[in-house]
Amino acid sequence: MTTNLEKIKKKFVEQSEKIKSLDALQELKVAYLGKKGEVTLCLKELSKADPAERPALGQQINELKSFVEASVEKMQSVFDQKETAKALKDQVVDISLPGRSLPKGTLHPLTRVEDMIVSFFHSLGFSVAEGPEVETDYYNFEALNFPPDHPARDMQDTFFLENNLLLRTHTSPVQIRTMEKFAPPLRVIAPGRVYRCDMDSTHSPVFHQVEGLCVGPNINFRHFKGTIESFLRHVFGTQTQVRFRPSFFPFTEPSAEVDIMGPKGWMEIMGCGMVDPNVFESVGKSWKERTGSNPYDPEKVSGFAFGMGIERIAMLLYGISDIRMFYDNDVRFVQQFKR
Repeated sequence: MTTNLEKIKKKFVEQSEKIKSLDALQELKVAYLGKKGEVTLCLKELSKADPAERPALGQQINELKSFVEASVEKMQSVFDQKETAKALKDQVVDISLPGRSLPKGTLHPLTRVEDMIVSFFHSLGFSVAEGPEVETDYYNFEALNFPPDHPARDMQDTFFLENNLLLRTHTSPVQIRTMEKFAPPLRVIAPGRVYRCDMDSTHSPVFHQVEGLCVGPNINFRHFKGTIESFLRHVFGTQTQVRFRPSFFPFTEPSAEVDIMGPKGWMEIMGCGMVDPNVFESVGKSWKERTGSNPYDPEKVSGFAFGMGIERIAMLLYGISDIRMFYDNDVRFVQQFKR
């Protein structure tokens, strides 16, 4: 078999010198390394050799196989280089042609409005706080002074999950979680997605809110009214007319709904009010259990809270009549809002 291996190697070398194309090289590779190739057949015949000679023959066959593989790879590389050189020679590149410009992306209008809101309140010293979108009943309702029979707990408004969990209906739970971590004075806003069982041209089961909270000693209604008026005139113009109407929210007292004057009359824009003492008591109870102290004693601190829908503000700013347009994934719609 040793003599046969030498003949195979010599024959391979002679044939490889005559290779002039990639197709011919592929045929040569199959003839020696394919399933019925000469080197492959030698490996199959090895089992018939004398057991004492098998190790040496196996080594020789493997060396021949490595030689053939290396030779084929080297010839392949030479052909590839020739093909590349030919392509470069045949293809003429006009370096004076202008480059291909890529279309610029644009921020979604909801992102623009959220960035504007966050930027304004950041200038007033508010920081951004975040929280989970899957909440417990305690943080979403109980700690915010929602009584057990409040309509907002009904299935028609809230997406309930298992194990006393739900999809948060507002970002107010972030305010509770933040107060549990940090003592006053405190100024935070909480932007994020919220979920409610509602859908029409002005409502969506998934939408975005920004809620704010300011807590400290001697915070009063004037602070809260001035903050909201400054924000709305920053967004809609310095001449914007603003009014506060008495309302009710479980977690604020007194509470108000805020309207601005639009082309067709007064339009509701947000809800707000002074933080209800019951909310401070819930947070204070948590502090007492953990530290023995209560920095949220309603006799010593007060605060205001507010919440607004980002979609509502975007619809007023950009003249959008249907909230569903924000979620249709129509590139033509988004491209209208370029800087």
